Amino acid sequence: MNQLKSFAKGQWHIAKKGLKPCHHAITGEIIAQISSAGLDFSGMLDYAKSVGQPALAKMTFHDRALMLKELALYLMSRKKEFYALSAATGATKLDSWIDIDGGIGTLFVYSGKGRREMPDHHILLDGPPEHISKNGTFLGQHICTSLQGVAVHINAFNFPCWGMLEKLAPTLLAGVPAIVKPASDTAYLTELMFKAMIESGLLPPGSVQLICGSTGNLLDLLTCQDVVAFTGSASTGQYLKSRPNIMQNSVRFTMEADSLNCSILTPDATPDTPEFDLYIKEVVKEMTVKSGQKCTAIRRAIVPTALVGAVTTALHDALSNIIVGDPSHQGVQMGSLASLAQQQEVRERVTELRQSCDLLFGNPEQVNVVGGSDQQGAFVSPILLLNPKPLVNHQAHDIEAFGPVSTLMPYDSLDEAAQLANLGQGSLVGSIFGHDDDKVCELVNKTACFHGRMVLINRDSADESSGHGSPLPHLIHGGPGRAGGGEEMGGVRGVKHYMQRTAIQGSPTTLMKLTEKYMPKAKTSEPPKHPFKLHYEELAVGQAITTDSREITLADIEAFADLSGDHFYAHMDEAAAARNPFFDGRVAHGYFLVSMAAGLFVYPDEGPVLANYGLDDLRFTEPVYPGDVITIQLTCKQKSYRRGKGYGEVRWDLQATNQDDVVVAAYDILTMVASNTEPFEE
Repeated sequence: MNQLKSFAKGQWHIAKKGLKPCHHAITGEIIAQISSAGLDFSGMLDYAKSVGQPALAKMTFHDRALMLKELALYLMSRKKEFYALSAATGATKLDSWIDIDGGIGTLFVYSGKGRREMPDHHILLDGPPEHISKNGTFLGQHICTSLQGVAVHINAFNFPCWGMLEKLAPTLLAGVPAIVKPASDTAYLTELMFKAMIESGLLPPGSVQLICGSTGNLLDLLTCQDVVAFTGSASTGQYLKSRPNIMQNSVRFTMEADSLNCSILTPDATPDTPEFDLYIKEVVKEMTVKSGQKCTAIRRAIVPTALVGAVTTALHDALSNIIVGDPSHQGVQMGSLASLAQQQEVRERVTELRQSCDLLFGNPEQVNVVGGSDQQGAFVSPILLLNPKPLVNHQAHDIEAFGPVSTLMPYDSLDEAAQLANLGQGSLVGSIFGHDDDKVCELVNKTACFHGRMVLINRDSADESSGHGSPLPHLIHGGPGRAGGGEEMGGVRGVKHYMQRTAIQGSPTTLMKLTEKYMPKAKTSEPPKHPFKLHYEELAVGQAITTDSREITLADIEAFADLSGDHFYAHMDEAAAARNPFFDGRVAHGYFLVSMAAGLFVYPDEGPVLANYGLDDLRFTEPVYPGDVITIQLTCKQKSYRRGKGYGEVRWDLQATNQDDVVVAAYDILTMVASNTEPFEE
């Protein structure tokens, strides 16, 4: 029999006592044993901080992002192994795809975001510099730096792969080592993927460790530099969050808890509309995918009173066609719950819900199973309930059956619909199905503050919609109140959960040195030759040139108008321009200034600059009149190398000033500059 191992201090650990069984969700057979007895939890923390954290600290954000990409590619090459074992959790092929491919996909997303949205550096800037002094010699800048602690990831049983990877991606990108603790019921699948991660050789020693079994006294040893990221039941999360050590040391505790998510059908979405059909399909999908074991599943289906009958009939018909059983058998659409204990838990919660709800579909105590038995396997029938008075009877707003269970709730007005949605006391996600944008917007305005994410689906978005219950790494996953009050993922926002935001105050030059980004009024240096003649490695942040000057003439303005076709009156009509409160007469086109500036600073011959690929933050700050004399200052602002591509991205700060030294235009120029050490790869 397989005994699950923990990975601690760089070695695999086998417990010799306290072993508990893990059961096959379909057959009920014992397939593994689990225990963390004998683990040195204090030693694991020390190892992560003394070995893992320094190793990650040597890597820039881009180094870590490329590591995530390579890890994702490696795991993809071995995913057949994961799929084979995933079936033991009761998962269908679709369920496994969400868990396995979805988790690996999160690594890919964070790798891309790390390289595109974060600097090739160890410090992440949070917003622009703050001008806090009269002459600009004393600036403020918010920065984020990696915590010098450990992230403890406590994951739920329903997504043994995705749950681990969606936390690891932002954690490792932030440069913080992690200790992963999967839920025991499905830890055998987490352990298999974790073994593959170690075998890849891609992760620095000490950057990841694994606990199969209890966390012992681990949470009592954490400090203010450590983080706990928890996914699971609200009651367990609250218990862990309230431990004395967590509170005394202000240990960051990110909690994503199961919630009573809702989906609202608007009154215009009648049975003859696409939105009605989309709603029925989504409710059925959320009840049956992963057998309803999703923290984002639709638990409360809020529908207009006039449509309850039609919705009931449509859901009954659709659920009648769902085949429950062993996913290895042809045609099976819904597998089992993760364990017999979970099966019993769902049945007990349904019994409680039926005290105020009517049973519309399913039998909580038995179900016809293809290729299995509802006595040996953890199978449960899809259960549809009706709460006829949801504003009076609140059990369905308080009790969650974590399985294929959903409750219909009628409403008579949009105010009532919003009130019902908010009675969930905070949800991970809510969705609205309707084509009347006025009604949809009214509901969003009245309910968004109770939800971490809202999905608005109609005929225009349905084909490409990710659906109600699919958290995406680009968007936050979390919610207020019952949902835990925390956030995960959300792109770079998720990385910042594992970093400390600090306000830095100092001279522009000092801040430029610290952040490797040019700051306004920082001391500049003169490059050895025109900067467009310098390869990426030869350029330094703060190198600047001041160009020759050029006088703007009326002929320039008229020629540009004819060339561009832009004959806006402020450029062409002296009297009309003078009546404009912003101008004293005819003014030059802003885009002429941009073009003219390029003529002043660009080095025309072939050289290391490969392309100009954009402008950022363009502002025309003062009007330019015929007779004004314009000068350009071009400063190397920020650099980011594209490893393996043979070039880097260079951001330039451009300031255009007139004869009075007044800035008339400012923007960033983005260029690709060739390396002198690595050949360019097309």
